[in-house]
Amino acid sequence: MNSRECIRTSLSFEQPDRIGVFAGYVPEIEAALRKGEGITEYDLGVALGNDMVKSCVGLEMSFYAQPQPEYTDAWGIGWKYVKNDFAVFTEIVRHPLAGDYSKLEAFDIPDPLEDSQYEDFRRKKQLYGDEKWLIGSCQISIFEACWYLRGLDQFMMDMALEPDYAGALMDKVMQFPLNAARKFIELGADMVWFGDDVSMQTGMMISLDMWRRYFKERYAMLFSACREANPDIKIAYHSCGNCREILDDIIEIGLDVLNPLQPMAIDPFEIKKRYGKRLALFGGVCVQQLMPYGSAEEISNMVQRLIRECGRGGGYILAPAHHIQADTPLGNISAFYKAARNKTIASKGRTEA
Repeated sequence: MNSRECIRTSLSFEQPDRIGVFAGYVPEIEAALRKGEGITEYDLGVALGNDMVKSCVGLEMSFYAQPQPEYTDAWGIGWKYVKNDFAVFTEIVRHPLAGDYSKLEAFDIPDPLEDSQYEDFRRKKQLYGDEKWLIGSCQISIFEACWYLRGLDQFMMDMALEPDYAGALMDKVMQFPLNAARKFIELGADMVWFGDDVSMQTGMMISLDMWRRYFKERYAMLFSACREANPDIKIAYHSCGNCREILDDIIEIGLDVLNPLQPMAIDPFEIKKRYGKRLALFGGVCVQQLMPYGSAEEISNMVQRLIRECGRGGGYILAPAHHIQADTPLGNISAFYKAARNKTIASKGRTEA
């Protein structure tokens, strides 16, 4: 099987001849990998062994978007670079819809159909479309988009006290992922990827009732629109943390794939046992402790266990639980890919070298 066949088989809950793999990287890691390995491939992950290729539009593109210390993105959100001991990150410093409720009426989202933002996807499709599984990503879809614009504390209060305003803001911002997903499907994506971090490591940031009130129907609309455009499209959803409380509901409205299975928040093995062939899983390798501080042997052992237990019967894509962070030794990244390449699932579910 080539990469596309491997991922398609797995997401159909059939056993592929190997487990598909994917990883993303923060800029410092990407630069170090390219320099250390002399990699000039357009998509770094392709050179390292990824089976999927991802292209992003929308608010995902606001991180690291401009070189100056502070900048304003296409949504009017203000960002600045913040440095820690290992890397530089971008954080929000200005919310354009903070304060006066009347700002919403005059606010326009960026054009989701502006053609140049899809050039990266077109190039990746041209380079890799016959071989790799193509993802069109428009994460930061509704909840996060709203609080990026409004401020987290304020938007949480809006949902509790100003439901008409909160709903109007959500309806406006969700037009971007809705139309971006349709565009990706038109261009030939195999999977569209939505996402909102609605949970912390200990549980949901909002109640299940509030999630159902505001987000269930809106995500159902997004998923339905994607399936109207292509009944065979696969739909992925990202939420860091422990979002277990919403899984039955989001499966009910049509979710195919859950990412990232952050193992310090949600047990991937438990989720596999509970949901079996109802929900494909994507992630599971810890980037908080294992990847930066574990040994190559520990990484290999966890990869083997994920392949053996989550990969059996299909429905699993092996991946770190987020972008590989800047405090991760390059040798540990090599260990991850080596373990992923060297292990397949035998016909009776036994892991073999």
